[in-house]
Amino acid sequence: MQNTLKRLLAFAFVLLSLQPALAQQQALQTPEQFLGYTLGKEFTTHARITDYVSYLAQQAPNRIRVQEYGKTYEGRPLLLAYVASDENLPRLEQIRENNLRQAGIANGQVQGKQPAILWMSYNIHGNESVSSEAVLQVLYDLVDPNNQQTKKWLENTVVILDPCVNPDGRERYVQWYKQTQNRGGNASPYAWEHYEPWPGGRPNHYYFDLNRDWAWQTQIESKQRMAQYNQWLPQVHADFHEMGPESPYYFSPAAKPLHESITPWQRDFQYTIGDYNRKYFDQNNWLYFTRENFDLFYPSYGDTWPTFNGAIGMTYEQGGSGRAGLAYKKQDGDTLTLTDRIAHHHIASLATLQATAEKADQLTQEFRKYYDNNLKKPAGDYKTFVFRADDRSAGNLKALTDYLDQQQIQYGYAGKSSSSKGFNYATGKEESVRVNQNDLVVSMYQPKSTLVKVLFEPNSNLEDSLTYDITSWAMPYAFGLQAYALKNHLEPGSQKPAKTATAIKVERPFAYLARWNSLQDVKFLTELMAQKVKVRMSEKPFEMENRQYEAGTLIITRTGNEGMGDKLDAVVRTTAEKHGVPLQASTTGFVSSGADFGSGSVRFLKMPKVAVMSGEGVSPYAFGEIWHYFEQQIGYPVTVLGTGYFGNVPLHEFDVLILPAGSYGRVLNEQALEQVKNWVRGGGKLIAMESAAGFLAGKKDFNLQKKAGDETVEKEKAKETKEDPYKLLRAYGDRERDAISDDVQGSVFRVNLDKTHPLAFGYGDTYYALVRTSDTFSFMKEGWNVGVLKKDNYATGFVGAKAKERLKDALILGTQPMGRGQVVYLADNPLFRGFWHNGKLLFGNAVFLVGQ
Repeated sequence: MQNTLKRLLAFAFVLLSLQPALAQQQALQTPEQFLGYTLGKEFTTHARITDYVSYLAQQAPNRIRVQEYGKTYEGRPLLLAYVASDENLPRLEQIRENNLRQAGIANGQVQGKQPAILWMSYNIHGNESVSSEAVLQVLYDLVDPNNQQTKKWLENTVVILDPCVNPDGRERYVQWYKQTQNRGGNASPYAWEHYEPWPGGRPNHYYFDLNRDWAWQTQIESKQRMAQYNQWLPQVHADFHEMGPESPYYFSPAAKPLHESITPWQRDFQYTIGDYNRKYFDQNNWLYFTRENFDLFYPSYGDTWPTFNGAIGMTYEQGGSGRAGLAYKKQDGDTLTLTDRIAHHHIASLATLQATAEKADQLTQEFRKYYDNNLKKPAGDYKTFVFRADDRSAGNLKALTDYLDQQQIQYGYAGKSSSSKGFNYATGKEESVRVNQNDLVVSMYQPKSTLVKVLFEPNSNLEDSLTYDITSWAMPYAFGLQAYALKNHLEPGSQKPAKTATAIKVERPFAYLARWNSLQDVKFLTELMAQKVKVRMSEKPFEMENRQYEAGTLIITRTGNEGMGDKLDAVVRTTAEKHGVPLQASTTGFVSSGADFGSGSVRFLKMPKVAVMSGEGVSPYAFGEIWHYFEQQIGYPVTVLGTGYFGNVPLHEFDVLILPAGSYGRVLNEQALEQVKNWVRGGGKLIAMESAAGFLAGKKDFNLQKKAGDETVEKEKAKETKEDPYKLLRAYGDRERDAISDDVQGSVFRVNLDKTHPLAFGYGDTYYALVRTSDTFSFMKEGWNVGVLKKDNYATGFVGAKAKERLKDALILGTQPMGRGQVVYLADNPLFRGFWHNGKLLFGNAVFLVGQ
């Protein structure tokens, strides 16, 4: 009896010990049970998405871990979910370190069996909202203890999922849709719920396209995500998107052009992944397409940037996007539902996992080989990149090294002087190169050499001119640095050059001097202005104590700043130190050549009140680049004005008005434009960018003129046809290829500058512009042609033959006096995507120096 009781008690103890596990299995709720509705019946808010991800982590701690890796600009959490087998989850850190050892980034030997790592990103475009719905079902399938299929796949794979890359954009879309939808959704393509208002949910808070920001990492979401990505370096990365609602589904293989740095293995595995997806889509009779539209060339996408970091990078595109809503009636009569879209992304996710799991050994072997080749046999003609270090380049060089640190790209310094042969980015020619001991050196013999090649190469080999995005981005041009590409290997030293001490030996100097060469100098100026320090600027070069100072040099005199008392010196020195700006001190206002500090050529810089146009008709991206520049890059106050009420704005409250690219026909009608001109005549400064400059061209009182209008083009076409009537016989299939002869696909041009004009201060004779349109302007007969394209100013990137001809002898940067004010024309956008660092000083010139 006693033994029987003991056995019963023991059995009861076992049951009790098993109860939490049994309860966990029984309690694991599906997305439908947790949310209270079937996926696809309504859109899920970001808060509920994070709730469900957290719930799964609480319920299945042996299968999933969740990490909050950051927050968005609007404060929403950014999450990563790590899913692995019961055996691998406890050793996640070991697996991560092993993977970095395979890449040569971490030291030591690989320990234990190494699974493949699959990273899947969802909802990087906020209004491509289906993917964050689908990920909930994917996560449930991976965590469900009764799902034997995913259990098997997880034996060989660690899965990292980012449930929502762009929470701010998604929430903008979801909340708008919930407010406007008909009950259950209205499938009519004309229903209100299928027409998103400006700016749409696609971009993030600052209206940046995060899927163009992988390589540049200008946005807080990208910076935080890439810091985590570089800690893992997965073998496979899948990026889930949507396209127009009339399209079916797209998966790999990708379209041409494929960048030449993509290895044969990476190209082949595109087809392998495609085969796994095709099998499931064929079984379900779902339409799809491959090898069209979505290429692998521009390096800053969610497929290309991971590819250049050793992964198999892929884009998945489901028909739908912000137009589709809950239901959308297509032209063929079928109705596309959110439920359908979820099913497609769900299956594609699982097919990608299956391919990764079943090819795990090959993936890890090829990954190791990829990085081994990077270290020992880097591809490409150039083996070393050298960046000139001098006083003028210090700010831009610091920005470059910060960027290299973000990318985990190794660099060093020459250590000693030497001579070599190489490509000079400034001249576009192979020539003799003198390497100085303090020059920055980036060697190709390092783990990230493929990424280095792609980002730094002077010319990217374009196998097909029909590409999806810009075709040039070389970092020496982007950062405005004198650079050389060497064919020989120059091993950099690790020792950083000694920092030149700020030569301030006088406790209370007559004036402080700061050169004007980079964005750091703009930050220095704006912070001094915010602290009520009065700053002057020299319009002319000058010499003092055997030092040469270029036009644009900032001069902070004690005169005019008496109200600050003894605080002046501490404020100026501390602010300079904060921004890495070298200061010089002067004990006199007399210069040995040039203009003395009391001259009329030394201008007081007023702290301008800046406004920027936003709203319907304005490009959200162009506006966002300006908004981000002021708020996040230089920390300067800016007032955003809406186009809907612009006519009621008292312009006299502002000193500067910026018009981003956009269509201004409605907001700047004849009456409104006259008000703007009167404001400029009274002393205001109007900055018109890209198509905003085009809008002003030819209008009364504006001196800007388009170089070749549609009428001229039509006359040229008519003349060609008269000479050769067979030119009309064109093949329909060649229509896209024919059209690109008029295109400029993000190409670099050398802009000749009038360096005596404040708009060009800090640049010298040349500025490298990333030109993206062939809409050009003639030289102004009245006004200042500050930046122009002359003949043969092309540097790199794809330009159609007709477009290249139109870009000869064209105005890029100009200013026009109007009464007591100024109009500044920026035909090229110097703030494009926030990564063209070389343009940020120029934009600062337009805002803070021109017209002062």
